[in-house]
Amino acid sequence: MSDWLRVCLLEDIPLLGARVVRVAGDKDIAVFRTAGDEVFALNDRCPHKGGPLSQGLVAGRRVTCPLHGWQIGLLTGEAIAPDSGCAHRHDVEVRDGVVYLAVMAKVKAAA
Repeated sequence: MSDWLRVCLLEDIPLLGARVVRVAGDKDIAVFRTAGDEVFALNDRCPHKGGPLSQGLVAGRRVTCPLHGWQIGLLTGEAIAPDSGCAHRHDVEVRDGVVYLAVMAKVKAAA
């Protein structure tokens, strides 16, 4: 069973950008905000070479890895063909303008 962690206000995540949350001290989760204020969360590692997805460009419901240009679907975490691989997706929701992340462990905001 997951606990819901209050991450930040929706407005604290840059439009078409991300904010990073650190889980269990060593795993980063990128929380993305689209142009339509949809919010998604993926492990902050591209399945290709481990690039920081949080530093990628968000367009529609995709993020482009800043290292080699792979596109990752924000709904599923799956790489867009012809590439293949997956960044683990996490449940996230917005309630009254506050972003919450479903977590299994204690978390803190990354520095």
